[in-house]
Amino acid sequence: MIGTLDRMLFGAYLRSYAIVLSCLLSLYIVVDLFMNLDDFSSRGGGLLAVVKHIGSYYGYRVSQIFDKLAEPITLMAAVFTVSWMQRNNELLPQLSAGIPTRRVLRPVLAGAALTLSLGPLNSEFVIPRIADQLMAPRNDPEMSRAVVVSGTYDGNGVHFEGTAGYRNERRIWKFFATFPESSPSGMVHLVAEDAVYYAPGERAGSAAGGWLLTRATPETFDGPLPTSLEALGPGRYFLKTQDVDFDKMTRGGTWYIYASTPKLQEMLSRPEPRRLSPVAVLFHMRITRPVCGALLVLLGLAVILRDQTRHVFISAGLCIVVAVLFYASGMLCKYLGEHDLISPPLAAWLPVLIYGPISVAYFDAMHT
Repeated sequence: MIGTLDRMLFGAYLRSYAIVLSCLLSLYIVVDLFMNLDDFSSRGGGLLAVVKHIGSYYGYRVSQIFDKLAEPITLMAAVFTVSWMQRNNELLPQLSAGIPTRRVLRPVLAGAALTLSLGPLNSEFVIPRIADQLMAPRNDPEMSRAVVVSGTYDGNGVHFEGTAGYRNERRIWKFFATFPESSPSGMVHLVAEDAVYYAPGERAGSAAGGWLLTRATPETFDGPLPTSLEALGPGRYFLKTQDVDFDKMTRGGTWYIYASTPKLQEMLSRPEPRRLSPVAVLFHMRITRPVCGALLVLLGLAVILRDQTRHVFISAGLCIVVAVLFYASGMLCKYLGEHDLISPPLAAWLPVLIYGPISVAYFDAMHT
């Protein structure tokens, strides 16, 4: 049954969470802004244009910043709520009335569970939708500058390369496509001065996605065309692709951090010539993230309440030390997994295996 004290404590937790969230996000944005102010002001256009650009840039970045700080914010909110109860001597009367500590903390734990769910929801549904804006540099919000193009293979065995890409036009300059020997025309090297990507259904007369090639050589084929290639005229072709779109050719080496968990699973299920250990580690860490967040909160509250005669600030300092050790262990396991020193599943679950028993034991040993 939910009582008045439960509602008061739950509301106190939500207020603490809102305060910590706004303070940390504001601090992060202010520090980052002053460190990179030249990148914003170098675009010109007057004060109004610069302010608008800053607002747009950090409007998208808030989601990414929150993704990094979701669990620490929840921990700090829970710790501040309980510490404030201790400081105002609100916990001792309830314990004297025979109410167990774990029962008193139930509203805080319920609030922590609610706010911990915001991190995975943000990474699954918000960040993938704004990935293009998150990858845009500070000094190029229109994404009109050239970006590096990486080589990749399509599902039908065609190899793609390029010299430079332009995100605002989805265009690649100096586009190279090499068809395998198994194609009807044999091994063929196709070079186009410009290649523009069209998503499935965007180009009239074609439901498939692919590249519109212009000023291409060879201009014509004497024999049969490759299966995925459609001739539109001398030096003009439409090249249909299964997997290779503009993003796949221009995204950086860490693009996968913006992908959703089903997308990561889809990537891992494909045969890829590249090493996918970082992707596998991230996939398994997405699964263990709620568990790690819950363990961190339990461990932090156990440190605060294990010795209630200890000064509040000393307990808060110990809690911060424990949180730092927790995240340092997680980063070490991630590094070992990404460099194939341990398996990706073990890299993700090892912090749970280490801190799980400790958190449960400390929480169970709290003074009741």
